[in-house]
Amino acid sequence: MPTARANGIDIAYETFGDAADPTVLLVMGLGSQMIHWEAEFCQGIVDRGFHVVRFDNRDMGESTRIDVEVDVLGVLSASASGTGEIPPVPYLLGDMAADAVGLLDHLGIDRAHLFGVSMGGMIVQSIAIGYPERVITLTSVMSTTGDPDVGTPTGEAMTALLAPPPQTREQLQDTAVHHAGVWGSPGLFDEARLRRAAGEAWDRGYNPAGTARQLAAILASGSRSDALAGLDVPTLVIHGTADKLVQPSGGDRTAEVIPDAKLLVVEGMGHDLAPPLWPQIIGALADHAGAHA
Repeated sequence: MPTARANGIDIAYETFGDAADPTVLLVMGLGSQMIHWEAEFCQGIVDRGFHVVRFDNRDMGESTRIDVEVDVLGVLSASASGTGEIPPVPYLLGDMAADAVGLLDHLGIDRAHLFGVSMGGMIVQSIAIGYPERVITLTSVMSTTGDPDVGTPTGEAMTALLAPPPQTREQLQDTAVHHAGVWGSPGLFDEARLRRAAGEAWDRGYNPAGTARQLAAILASGSRSDALAGLDVPTLVIHGTADKLVQPSGGDRTAEVIPDAKLLVVEGMGHDLAPPLWPQIIGALADHAGAHA
């Protein structure tokens, strides 16, 4: 994969389609690599007339790893209580937003349509807040505002999220299937695809310490609601009714605070992009982006 020097680190990326077409920047979620934007999904967006960029967030895949220890449980406890000082973290969501903007700089892209899922939704929100001149449209999927009273995981989902990380390739594949059973779209995810993607993720550069640092960044970054309320960016919010990792109240709040945001509620969608939902999701993105070309 090619890499870009961006914001002082190396970002691995890949592009699809014609660079002369409007760009959709895809931003992945916690602990996930760019390959979790499946090539067929990316091609589906290209087929609607867009140039697509996917990349590994810092601490994932082939991008730079920030080799600093972090007290995740301490950050979680301080964040949940709202009292006490949050332990130091090596970076925040704003730094990850700057990474993405640096990648756009490297590619010579002045403005892009942003599409982010879960933590990626938080990152694209942060790009829109900090760099609104770089954003044509914003699409925030299965994400939230950082407010502690919305978008919280169910108890089962939190237990799965904080479980000890897998130690082997096969364990990672088993964990991917287990997580889908906890928070995926019921009856829609494909176990064979999950195992294949998890195996490829292990081979490319599985990094559970990076996942811990990303989680700490989410928790330490706090609420974006006040800043989101000041946005003047065409925004689409997509959330599933079956999401147990970021419960639907997170999407509701996001659409509520961003001026004139549109909310698409997808019945039966969990915390994933299951292939049967791709036509609806890609169609919604393309219609939203096309309306603000």
